[in-house]
Amino acid sequence: MLAGLRAPPAPSWRADTVGRVETMSAREARRTALAAQGFGRAHPPTAGPARIDAVLHRLRVLQIDSVNVFARSHYLPVLARLGPYDPRRLDALVMDPRASRTEYWAHEAAFLPKDDLGLFAFRMDRYRERYAERLEPLRGLADRLLAEIADRGPLAASEVEQEPSVRQGPWWGWSDTKRVLELLFAQGDLVAAGRRGFERRYGLPEQVLGGPVPRVPEEEAVRELVRRAAVAHGVAALPDLADYHRLRSDRTAAAVRTLEDEGELVPVQVEGWLRGSRPLPAWRHRDAAPPTRMKAAAVLSPFDPVVWQRDRLLRMFGFHYRISIYTPAEQREHGYYVLPVLVDDRLVGRVDLKSDRRAGLLLVQAAWLEGGEQPRVAARLTPVLRAAAAWQGLSDVEVVPRGDLAPALAAELAAGVSA
Repeated sequence: MLAGLRAPPAPSWRADTVGRVETMSAREARRTALAAQGFGRAHPPTAGPARIDAVLHRLRVLQIDSVNVFARSHYLPVLARLGPYDPRRLDALVMDPRASRTEYWAHEAAFLPKDDLGLFAFRMDRYRERYAERLEPLRGLADRLLAEIADRGPLAASEVEQEPSVRQGPWWGWSDTKRVLELLFAQGDLVAAGRRGFERRYGLPEQVLGGPVPRVPEEEAVRELVRRAAVAHGVAALPDLADYHRLRSDRTAAAVRTLEDEGELVPVQVEGWLRGSRPLPAWRHRDAAPPTRMKAAAVLSPFDPVVWQRDRLLRMFGFHYRISIYTPAEQREHGYYVLPVLVDDRLVGRVDLKSDRRAGLLLVQAAWLEGGEQPRVAARLTPVLRAAAAWQGLSDVEVVPRGDLAPALAAELAAGVSA
């Protein structure tokens, strides 16, 4: 059984004696998935490096995003699972070039153990084939950059750029130097060597790993990545397992068949998981089981593994969600940086958060109820927001009167102050 996960003494999920397929209720599936993701445990008084490292090990990959309107996304999954912690401790584990983790396209851009890079060697080969024509006109620049990094050691793009970056979209523009560095990074000629501030540094594999990127055969690598996705999900359908590391569906299906034959994946039928009118095939990892209860309260990053797969989110929680930061302002329904609200084993609302660092306030720019009663949701959410504000070094929480949860949330926060 997964460390720390308590199975009930007499689980209600059962084996279908005719088809030999276990059945799970929708609640059991939610609890199994959340427990596999590390929810349902009391927050420690102090979240030291060992606790943070345990979260990273459980998730395997930690998605990176640069948007800093509340807090950068990679800090939030740890906050959701451990409560307030010192972000510098996470930085030391993922951004220090001497640490045991690096970065790659393991889901989207993500932190992952250096030892896991070999599992993505097949992806590096695909990028090499895909980008060959794009890189060819820039081969001279690529050779110069590789030689300079070999001579000087790992470098950030800003340390070697000789031409200005040109803004080509609403968020950023890349110079030829940055583009070439990213192409070489994608195909494994360079690897991430920590970050300077929030800027990625690039080094040769020998400088960062002590040798070339290991080469794990694709079939073996995909099988291991699917196994890890199954552990991280607890219970999952094929699209969920494929999405965790962005694998092809056919390769994922082949790996699932092997893991099922080996007894590591157990076929299950989950209440409400349908493909058309028929049950959607799903699997439970053999070490995962629904805990008897799930007590949790957190706001989830748009890039938390619980939220990644939007179809899974709708199927499991009945929660329709899209990332609003890429939506034009006039088309945003719930706000800009909208985070789902988890209470126990349900997603019960969404809040649009912004850290107003100049005013020292955590702004709740909108708060919406998704299910449940307003007073109860507000009561469970208020301490989460107060803790998040303090974690960000902010002195108070202010609620803007937008959304059907906002009045109850403002009242709960005010009652706490007056008390």
